[in-house]
Amino acid sequence: MTLIRSLLAALALCLATGTAMAADANPSTLKVALLPDENAATVIKNNQGLKTYLEGRLHRNIELVVTTDYSSMIEAMRFGRIDVAYFGPLSYTMAKSKAAIEPFAALQKKGKATYEAVVIANTAAGINSLADIRGKQVVFGDKASTSSHLIPKSMLLQQGLTAGQDYQEHFVGAHDAVAMAVQNGHAQAGGLSRPIFESLVERGIVSPEKVKVLAVSQPFPEYPWTMRSNLAPQIKEQIRTAFYELKDPEVLKQFKADGFLPVTDADYDVVRELAHILNLDLSKS
Repeated sequence: MTLIRSLLAALALCLATGTAMAADANPSTLKVALLPDENAATVIKNNQGLKTYLEGRLHRNIELVVTTDYSSMIEAMRFGRIDVAYFGPLSYTMAKSKAAIEPFAALQKKGKATYEAVVIANTAAGINSLADIRGKQVVFGDKASTSSHLIPKSMLLQQGLTAGQDYQEHFVGAHDAVAMAVQNGHAQAGGLSRPIFESLVERGIVSPEKVKVLAVSQPFPEYPWTMRSNLAPQIKEQIRTAFYELKDPEVLKQFKADGFLPVTDADYDVVRELAHILNLDLSKS
């Protein structure tokens, strides 16, 4: 039986490798995946400007893709079903441990390529500090999310609060779902991206009378844009150039960015170190 299992595992690996290697190095349509951190239809709609821009610069069709969750996005990249992907820092490091991909750009905001996460609380829950979260219900986004899981959980750990021991954790998938769960009282606290939270407040989706920010994290490297390593070198260079030279304010408005800066894999070592502190296995998604 052990031999059979070993043979089946080897066959699965060969099939997986073959699938990835079979991915077209010069596709006529580039599949560009966007993070499923909000409703998929909203994400697709908000990025039509990027789609039009890339089609004009790369002279090929662009298909925007939003997977059901972070794990399925990682797997799609692993098997070559996605050509370019916009990952969160943690989901990128998880994908990198499985797939031949490379980061090439990150958002630039006011000259910086960093962002923060926040821990929020329902204003009626009587929570005034991170310490007050003890014994409460806490919501995170996706398990593979940096700013709606990894960072806020580490902030709670620094206060001596451990999930399952000092508070009950729940995963609701997307950043906006975290904010709504806290606002509606389904949980007393939660963690998500600061830019996304501020956007939800600006758009009137979240009320500052019902939800407040308890703490802001230290800066972390911005979400990386990545590409399949086995794309043709000419296409890879065209993609890099298209992002670095993107200056259209209407396209950048969706990202609340001034432009894009080059990044490397080493920029995300800080995320790997944080995952190690939390005992997260990056090879599992």
